[in-house]
Amino acid sequence: MIKVENLHYTYPDSDTKTIKGMDFSVDKGEIFGFLGPSGAGKSTTQKILFGILKNYSGSVVLDNIEIKNVTSDFYENIGVAFEFPNFFNKLTSLENLNFFKSLYKGKTIDPVELLTGVGLEKDKDVRFENYSKGMKARLNFCRALLNDADILFLDEPTSGLDPVNQKIVKDLIRDQKSMGKTIFLTTHNMNVADEVCDRVAFITDGKIDIIDSPQKLKVENGEHTVKVEYHSDSSIENKSFSLTDLGNNKEFQNILKKYKIETIHSQEATLEDVFIKTTGKRLL
Repeated sequence: MIKVENLHYTYPDSDTKTIKGMDFSVDKGEIFGFLGPSGAGKSTTQKILFGILKNYSGSVVLDNIEIKNVTSDFYENIGVAFEFPNFFNKLTSLENLNFFKSLYKGKTIDPVELLTGVGLEKDKDVRFENYSKGMKARLNFCRALLNDADILFLDEPTSGLDPVNQKIVKDLIRDQKSMGKTIFLTTHNMNVADEVCDRVAFITDGKIDIIDSPQKLKVENGEHTVKVEYHSDSSIENKSFSLTDLGNNKEFQNILKKYKIETIHSQEATLEDVFIKTTGKRLL
């Protein structure tokens, strides 16, 4: 659904390239995470992908159409949640969604259904200016789903949300995938990317450092050991064992048979560990 080749971009008032030769593709029905710290080029790349920034070099193809050549009909088939919600302050959430719904020629989803899905149905008649940051973020997500698009661009979709509402949004993202939607998700939240993305790309300084599945990255960059915590007399002991031929390790088997086990954990890296190891930078 998305294919990017040798993408470069420089803002008109700058002498320095923001995007420096990117290559990646996103398959239909895939959740693709674009991960990196602030200023890495995530949002710039996303703006190029949905046609806001035009003067790029290279090739950017969405659904077999080069972005430079799209018409207004292109926007009927993409949904966008910008990082910073932009609505009419004096309108209620329902009035806002009904307005944006009126801009589409094709199929749309009932705004009340969308508001119910993110827990805002009781606040549908509250003005946007009176919404909290988290409520605004959830309404922003609703607007991205409004036109039932095949491709979704979500920029920091869980920013400002408490754990309960983060889970609601993450579940809704997974639901969109189950319906065959293609999702391009930019974030600096590694936990969100780890939980929902099929593949992730690490981006720093306008370049992609690595692309792979979160699970593969964590396993390949972690310790190939398992750590066992167990009760021994009045204390809790712990010991690590290599995963190689673990089933035939007599000491490991003896601990499992003899002692009450507190925890057993494999020692794969976190996605943030991998990011730091790969890029030499921390997320900010």
